[in-house]
This record gives sequence, C-alpha cells and structure tokens, in this order.
Amino acid sequence: MDSYSESVYNKVVEKDPGQKVFHQAVLEVLETLEPAIQKFPKYKENAILERIVEPERIIQFRVPWLGKDGKIQVNRGYRVQFNSAIGPYKGGLRFHPTVTQGMLKFLGFEQIFKNSLTGLPMGGGKGGSDFDPKGKTDAEVESFCHNFMLELYRHIGQFIDIPAGDIGVGGREIGYLYGAFRKLTNDHGTCVLTGKGPLYGGSLVRPEATGYGTVYFVEEMLKTQKQDMKGKTVCVSGSGNVAQFATEKCIDLGANVIALSDSSGWIHDPDGIDREKLAWIKELKNVRRGRIKEYAEHFNVSYSSDGSPWSLKCDVALPCATQNEVDGAEAKALVDNDVLAVGEGANMPCVPEAIEIFLESKILYGPGKAANAGGVSVSGLEMAQNSMRYFWTREEVDNRLHEIMRNIHASAYKTSEMFGDKGNYVLGANIAGFLKVADAMIEQGYTA
Repeated sequence: MDSYSESVYNKVVEKDPGQKVFHQAVLEVLETLEPAIQKFPKYKENAILERIVEPERIIQFRVPWLGKDGKIQVNRGYRVQFNSAIGPYKGGLRFHPTVTQGMLKFLGFEQIFKNSLTGLPMGGGKGGSDFDPKGKTDAEVESFCHNFMLELYRHIGQFIDIPAGDIGVGGREIGYLYGAFRKLTNDHGTCVLTGKGPLYGGSLVRPEATGYGTVYFVEEMLKTQKQDMKGKTVCVSGSGNVAQFATEKCIDLGANVIALSDSSGWIHDPDGIDREKLAWIKELKNVRRGRIKEYAEHFNVSYSSDGSPWSLKCDVALPCATQNEVDGAEAKALVDNDVLAVGEGANMPCVPEAIEIFLESKILYGPGKAANAGGVSVSGLEMAQNSMRYFWTREEVDNRLHEIMRNIHASAYKTSEMFGDKGNYVLGANIAGFLKVADAMIEQGYTA
C-alpha cells in the first residue's frame, strides 16, 4: 500500500485493535484500491477512505428472552449501518454464537461494495446477535426474534434500513421478525425485511439467489476461457441455504458435485449428488436440522471430521460455509490439483494467503462481494416488487438475477482490464464497487 492507504489502515487497527476480521476486510480492499486513488486524486482530497471505513452508525442492545425452562436468557443484538450514500442500508442479520461487533463491521463493510456492484440503489449494513438458534425450539426462537425486534424496529424502515437473513436467520426467523415488526408498527406490506415468505410479500427465488448467483458468476468466469459448467467436478463447503442451492444450480448446468460439509465434518460422494440426494439433504438440514454425517451413513459414502473437501481433486471449488475457511495450504492443494475456478458463496471464506495463491496461479477466482451478490440482488428485486404491490414469476426473477450476475462479472472484468490486471476479479470488483459509492459521497458533500 502507499503511505496514505497505510495510514488509514493503521488508524482502523488503532481504534479497534481487537476486530481482526474487520481489519482483514479493510486491508484487502485498501490494497486493491491504490490504483484508483492514484488515478483520481479527488478521493484523497475528499478523505473518502477515512470516511468509508467508519460506519455511519452502530446500534447495540440487549435481548432478553424466555427459554423453554421458563428462565430469562440475555443476548446482545447489533445493527451496523455502514454507508448509505447510494441507498438505504441493506444487509442481513446473522444469529450465531461467534457474532461480535467486529464481525458485523467486516460484513457491513463488504456489503457496501457488494451492493454497489449490483447496480441497485442499496447502501451497506449488517446486523445480528450472538444468539444460537441451533437446538432451540420454535417457541424459543420466536421469543428471541420478538424481543430482538422490540429494539430493532426503531432503527429500520423501507427507506432507512432493510435487513434480510444470513447464517442462522432463515425463513422461520424472518417470519417471526416480520410478524413482530408488523404488530409493533401496524405497518404491513412494506419492504422493511427481505427474504419474507411468498405468502406475505416475499420474492420467488430469494432462498435460492445466493447459491444460484454464485454459480452464475463462476459460469461467466469460465466463459472467458471458452468453457462452461457442464461436466465439471465441483466441491462445495457448507450444507445450508447457499450450499444447497449452489449444488442445485450445478446439477441444472450439468456439473457433478462430490462434496458438502458442515461444522462437524465433510462428506465425499464420488458418484455425485443428484436431485434425489439433494432433496434428502434439504430435508435433513431444513426440517430435521441434522448433521451431514447422516448423509454419509444413509448413502454409504465417506465422511471425515478432519481436514476439508479442498483436498479433493475438482474443477470448481465453491466455499459456501463461513469466513476464513480456506487457508493457504488448502488453496495450494486446490491449485496443485488443477482447479480451474473458485467462487466464494460465503463472505470472505478465503484467508489472504489463499487469495494470494489463487491470484499468483492465475486461476479464475471470484471474490464474495461479486460472486455471492445474488442474494442481495434478489432482495433488491423483492423491494421493487413490494413497492409496486406486485410480484414476478419465478422465471422472471431468475432471469433478472442471471442478468445482474452477468453485469457484475462484466463490470469487475472490464475494471480489472482498465486498471492493468485483466482477470483479477478482486481488484476489479473492489474498484468498481468503490467508484460508484465514492463519487456519490463526493456529490453529496463531506457529511455524506
């Protein structure tokens, strides 16, 4: 980095020394923005970097709720409203024991550039709680969601901040949150939350969007090498929403998914996961909320609680689980096994060393802020449908999603070429997302 970008990064670390994943996200972005800062001095003159790394607002609150034993439990709730230069704050809610303010700042910061890339008028934000819905009864989850919304409703709205789901927040949780919001505000039919059920304002294809979009982006990368997904061997990490629908779209396009995982371990199915097996996984994970090990037992395939699926030989790798899941050694193993493309379905699943290995090896590498933007893209489409009091067919939404992902790829690819590193999607996505937000901030004055 140049001295200016380095000074901005050092101030971030100095102010919040314990927020390691946020530091990592800021460093990765600032390193790639250097060519844009040098080419356009106005960004330095207007202190854009100093401003863009600081959230506009952070809300933290307690969430008391009743456990099934009748005892009061207490968790922390957060909403990080990071940047609203191009639209209202937009980003998911994550319910997981690992949630901290620093993690949500990382996710909210990434969301700024991801939302900008979609071309839709959405700013960046993120929220959640250290509450763990895993193993909780429906009544416990409803109690938590209701009490979480008792505070959050004061800070959100269709023209202010529109949360969605993330890890630990699926259709059940969004339903409880929306029901509480509606009762608290007497306001129905708005796009204050996305990822809603289709019976009360949700968009078709929203559950599938992140996974589908990741595969669409990888497909566009492969086209630059005159290839496609048909016949490709694919490894996927995770087995939740994103992984399930990434697998589904791979099957649609004729690829063969041979691995999935969860927090306990991973399975290898050399014959591939077909539609029947995927339906079984969806029932396991979404209804019975079981572990992926049960798949191995049921279909008589191998399972390991050690290592990761990245040791397998594959053409395409789709990390769809969580941040920092692919380390340098695993990245090297993928490259040594002649992987063609890596598409991030999760947010920042690859550590900096892994990213460096992918870029040096000149494989096709799609960073999360571009490759997994499908979810927030369809959230934006859900907002549009709510505003029109109308809904599009599944085919219409999927076509719009596909077009958005094509445009994101084209923007990142052309920007990488413009700044002298053709095919570097990290540089291309970061700069393309940054330019739109930075210019909007300058046009709106120094307080924006």
